[in-house]
Amino acid sequence: MHLGAAWYPEHWPETRWPEDVRLMREAGCTVCRIAEFAWSTLESTEGHYAFDWLERAIELLHANGMKVVLGTPTAAPPAWLTHHHPDTLAIEPNGRPAQHGNRCHVNPSSSTFLKYARRVVEQMAKRYGRDTRIMGWQIDNEYNRVDYSDDTRRKFQSFLKERYGTLDALNAPWSTAYWSQTYTDWNEIPLPIGPHNPGLMLAFRHFVTRTWHDFQKMQCDAIRQVAAPEQWITHNFMGWFDAFDHYVICEDLDFASWDWYIGTGHHDYTRTGAAHDLTRGFKRKNFWLMETQPGAVNWAGINTTLNRGEARCMAWHAAAHGADAVLYWQWRPAHGGQEQLHGSLLGADGQPRPFYSEVQQLGRDFAAASAALEGTSPRNEVALLHSYDARWSLNWQRHHKDFDPVRHLELYYQPLAARNVGVDVISATAPLDGYKLVIAPALVVLPDATVAHLTAFVEQGGTLVLTVRCGQKDAHNALFPTLQPGPLRALAGVETEEFYALESPVPLTASWGATTEGESRLWAERLRPLAETTETLAVWGASNGWLDGHPAVTRHPVGTEGGQVITVGAVLDDTLQNALTGWLLERAQVEPVWRDAPAGVEVGRRIGPDGRSVLMFLNHTRQEVTLTLPAGGGERRDLLTGEAFTAEFSLSGYGVRVFSG
Repeated sequence: MHLGAAWYPEHWPETRWPEDVRLMREAGCTVCRIAEFAWSTLESTEGHYAFDWLERAIELLHANGMKVVLGTPTAAPPAWLTHHHPDTLAIEPNGRPAQHGNRCHVNPSSSTFLKYARRVVEQMAKRYGRDTRIMGWQIDNEYNRVDYSDDTRRKFQSFLKERYGTLDALNAPWSTAYWSQTYTDWNEIPLPIGPHNPGLMLAFRHFVTRTWHDFQKMQCDAIRQVAAPEQWITHNFMGWFDAFDHYVICEDLDFASWDWYIGTGHHDYTRTGAAHDLTRGFKRKNFWLMETQPGAVNWAGINTTLNRGEARCMAWHAAAHGADAVLYWQWRPAHGGQEQLHGSLLGADGQPRPFYSEVQQLGRDFAAASAALEGTSPRNEVALLHSYDARWSLNWQRHHKDFDPVRHLELYYQPLAARNVGVDVISATAPLDGYKLVIAPALVVLPDATVAHLTAFVEQGGTLVLTVRCGQKDAHNALFPTLQPGPLRALAGVETEEFYALESPVPLTASWGATTEGESRLWAERLRPLAETTETLAVWGASNGWLDGHPAVTRHPVGTEGGQVITVGAVLDDTLQNALTGWLLERAQVEPVWRDAPAGVEVGRRIGPDGRSVLMFLNHTRQEVTLTLPAGGGERRDLLTGEAFTAEFSLSGYGVRVFSG
């Protein structure tokens, strides 16, 4: 486990650096991220590179026992570059160029920008690629820009020609006869600005993904040509941000990282755990938190500060979900610039802020538990399927303004997290070996490959849950010629006769475990069984007349291995969703990490390849609680305090305990 912060030595007189690094060491920091916004200091004028200052900063960190994550500075190009080469600036949807002075204001597909970006990365790689003080590289920073220039339009048209081959092969799946959109020349195809043809919009997102993939690969290749194999490469993503397909972009990375901020309010572990699991799922490997909120931010509506002890508990929450490092942003705020009031470990006066003491505690924690956690990762039997194609399609055509595909996924995630059932959030195309329960929340776009491996999973004895809005569209974002869930109808033993966006909740009666009355919010589907073996688990009550008495939830057994498909045609209220979750876990024979933990207490587990395990008990409330150890389980010793327990132990408000075994 590593602890660190983002430090910007270029902001400060060099005489200040030793004090900064001394305070990092005393906080327990083991790693420092630098240089990701330092292009104008590294190359003050074209071709004039200055690395001496960076060298001295790296050596100072090394002398104080810290490793370095070196950021490539391409998210903040220097003014001389954008001034002399305005074609490097991204064009906004309104046709205006982005303004220099913020960040990520360039066109990532600009050949001019790529030339200069490659040069600075090559210079850094030649100097530090074999440097043992550098443990890894962060490429750029928080990719987010979409360019709408004429050059990008031409490249998009070439991308489509490469993908489809002929205009006939494009026009057919896009249904371009609708509204006379038929294309007779590749040059006629526009960039989608605002609502547009569903096929065009999906293809453009794939193009944006390709653009960022190629931009990143250029940098990865430049580094790997000269770097030692021990130096890893990552990028810091932004959780649920969806301008591109993260699974594709992560293909060239050694592992994924992300930047975790709460903004206004406080931490809800039953929701943020899903974002950690999402990031771990990009590569199906442990991840890093490259930026974490140090108390407060400066960009939210109300920049509230985390409660004392909350950030420490949050850091361990991330570790329980597979984080191998927690780095805070930032070390000290610059006296000028756009982020003056953002939280930090040091104040504008260079002295530790109150939050610094909490980081010191975390430094002691990580030092005590790091050896036990090394090489371990979460291993889970439940998977939630996630697809950028499906999210894009739903967000473009929500049909109900409040139907948020991420929030819908969280509705299934939260009762699992509250039960301390570990979950993997993975691509809809990822292998499903080892899972007992797979849930596909609103998987509206259903490519053939996904159909094949979901079918194989169920036929081999797995439990698959299809929620509302599953299987309506094909890989081109076009409607299937059959009803939902499209190619999975036979496997599910049911189809959706009709769907209804709801102004007000609709009642239903369910029969999982015990008969339960409840309601569906936002959405309802009238299901029609297709097989005699399809069992109705819930029926609609009186509402609009169309739904009354019809199936709302069904179960269809598949094959001889115990496979089954549960189709949920409702967005269930919390009571019903909780009851369904318990029933699903029982039917799929999935056990929680820890039974009967008090409300608000999370229990996470990481397992090593040799079978050793680490249990983390996290109290996300402000009240002290007591937990009982299993009888006959022997002594448990808290790795953080050295205390030993045999019967029960307490957790203070925001308290953390870590046990081996």
